[in-house]
Amino acid sequence: MTGLICFFSLAGFAQPTPVGQFLDGKSVILVSAATSATPPVNWQGLAEEIHPAFVAAGGDPVAYYELEEVILSDAIKNAYANHFITRQIKNIVLLIRKEDGRMFCHIFPFSGNGNIIAPGNNWSANANNKDQLKEQIQAIGANKRSENFLVINVPEYPAIPGLESNSNNSGYIQAAPLNLDVFKLGILLTGAAGNESYLNTFRQDIYGKEENQVLAEQKAQREGLEQVFKAEYPFQTEFLTTAKSNQQLISEKVQFILMKQEGREADLMRSMGVPLEASQNPERIVVKYYIRFLVRNELYIGEKWDASPDWRQALKSFLNQITP
Repeated sequence: MTGLICFFSLAGFAQPTPVGQFLDGKSVILVSAATSATPPVNWQGLAEEIHPAFVAAGGDPVAYYELEEVILSDAIKNAYANHFITRQIKNIVLLIRKEDGRMFCHIFPFSGNGNIIAPGNNWSANANNKDQLKEQIQAIGANKRSENFLVINVPEYPAIPGLESNSNNSGYIQAAPLNLDVFKLGILLTGAAGNESYLNTFRQDIYGKEENQVLAEQKAQREGLEQVFKAEYPFQTEFLTTAKSNQQLISEKVQFILMKQEGREADLMRSMGVPLEASQNPERIVVKYYIRFLVRNELYIGEKWDASPDWRQALKSFLNQITP
């Protein structure tokens, strides 16, 4: 804890620029690459192509990870964040490749917590292709002194300690919770993405949407949730618009909370302990709903895998299989 406090204190007094900090500290690169882009390249292939540019710029990129893996759940983000703290990471670099081949890069200071990054000052670049982006990245260090030494010449993909064992014992239960007819199901209503979900907005299929488009989609989703529940769920619900403690919710007879994860289907299935054979397209981005039982912190995902790219269909399928 002392080291973390010192880290923030120094950052607060020095107030380094994103470029200055990039040239004087370790960086982790989070990559989100559209697999359908032309020419095709996976995220590790993209890392290998861009890594020399980060090194030439004077950075110290010590690890590469796929963004979609990092943001699968809060528990996984916290595991990555704790590892970053241990490795004294200063910078988080977001590398994005859209389906049309356009490239984007952002350099943020590491937030020091499970959010990984926070909205605010960052260095950014965009290009029509990877060669243009490499030129912009290399220009970061032009006429500037780098304090990074003994930098590795090839990208590395180190494992996160404890993450594999956590996945094997995920805590997800392939069944429906009991007593849904007795206690209320809490349904979270959220507004625009705050610090907690800011990192998610850099996923390649989401990145670049206009703010008004995002807000309109969120408003439609809130209205759509109410419609689906009125039509598909026979028991009591409570829409939650303000934060409450578990104890408060339980005292108000809300013992269940509807939860949602969105990501690549294969990643979600692995994290929830579901055999990949149940998926027809493991690369597609899907929504999966499940229920958290507050009293014992159990996570119920239903007997059948019912994720869908359409959140309405995913929710209807899930509600249908957990209710009579």
